Amino acid sequence: MRIPTPNLWPAARIGQRVLLQARRRQTLVDGHNMVYLERGKPGAGRPTLVLIHGFAAMKENWGLWLQRLPRDWHLLAPDLPGFGESDYRPNACYRYETQAQRLKHWLASVHTDNLHLAGSSMGGAIAAVLAHSLPSAPRSLTLLNSAGIPEHDQVDIHAPVESDRDAILIPRDWKGVYRMFNSVGTGRPSVSGLAMAGLLGPDLLERRGALQHIFRDMLADALAPARYLGPDTPPLQVQWGDRDVITPTRCVDWFSSATPHAEIHMFRGIGHLPMLETPGRSASVLERFIRRQGP
Repeated sequence: MRIPTPNLWPAARIGQRVLLQARRRQTLVDGHNMVYLERGKPGAGRPTLVLIHGFAAMKENWGLWLQRLPRDWHLLAPDLPGFGESDYRPNACYRYETQAQRLKHWLASVHTDNLHLAGSSMGGAIAAVLAHSLPSAPRSLTLLNSAGIPEHDQVDIHAPVESDRDAILIPRDWKGVYRMFNSVGTGRPSVSGLAMAGLLGPDLLERRGALQHIFRDMLADALAPARYLGPDTPPLQVQWGDRDVITPTRCVDWFSSATPHAEIHMFRGIGHLPMLETPGRSASVLERFIRRQGP
């Protein structure tokens, strides 16, 4: 008889939240119960920073940034609908634009005139759409190894996109879980990759059907963010790891023509997740960028 592998992640999640001194909140968005972390409160001259995680990830991915960003900032980190502690609905749509609309409705209840957005991978794609959909533009937008970016200028951003990344990002067994956590880093085996595989593996394997659904929805309009990014984009920072095997570094070249005002940081020896692989450097360049936008 096969003994089920225990899922230790719920307990670890609570422990992390206590250490970060963040509050667990929830709200209803488009029929989904959405759970998010909040630290601090909005106030005059105080940035409100929304952190949007990537595919097959969750709000806790931002934990190392929450340790390093200023304690007086107002920080919001949601589990996007379909992920983490938030609801997944088999009949719902999870395209970038749909997810951005959900976050837009949520943020309507956040009273601040100093809003900043940051998104990783899939979260970057959603943040790019959201930044151009809000009634008032955010003060800044930061994209970390963002999905939805063409690999060269000649790509038809309206054409269907095929991708084999689901073989990496949606594991079917424990070997696939380990491969996933090493692939979203630098591609090299690591102790941290093994540890994360053991901690998050049971949760990921249970979500396989939901992840397949969401991945298909993402591909249905995979380059939607490229239709939004342009001269009218708010102050933009781009962070990228030069060892990324999920979103190749040639995507960064696209920004030079589409958003020539962007501030670009390329991290050497880093893979797909700068906020986890080099949290000190990535949080520091973000903090300086946000401070330059004024109070």
